[in-house]
Amino acid sequence: MIRRLLVLLAFLFAAQPVLAVNPDEVLKDPALEARARSLSANLRCMVCQNQSIDDSNADLARDLRVLVRERLVKGETDEQVIDYVVSRYGEYVLLKPRVSVQNLVLWGAPAGLFVVGILVLIVYSRRRTATPNAAPLSDAEKAEIARLLDKS
Repeated sequence: MIRRLLVLLAFLFAAQPVLAVNPDEVLKDPALEARARSLSANLRCMVCQNQSIDDSNADLARDLRVLVRERLVKGETDEQVIDYVVSRYGEYVLLKPRVSVQNLVLWGAPAGLFVVGILVLIVYSRRRTATPNAAPLSDAEKAEIARLLDKS
């Protein structure tokens, strides 16, 4: 029983995420390879959409990994490589979007609409309570109502 438990624990703790990088893609320079892994971990696979290209086995992800490594070997900076990939595939390829006016509007719109809705409710409720109440009925009006009710 204890032996089975130990084997199960060994399998659980030995489980590591398997990266999809093929051995033929790995660069000989460890510094460049580390940069390539860092960049590819932040780029979205356009086929899988919720995985980085580092984790995906899709052909497009492989092509992007190779592209990133080629650009790094050419001597481009990390920012230049990211800019190149974004220029070809759009900002959606980034797993962590950049801070821009468009993204701030996109992410801030729900909160802004919520605040506007609350303000509209406050203004509406204040106007509703601020309307003057009708004057109380006069004795003649009360008598007329009583007469009408008695007829029915």
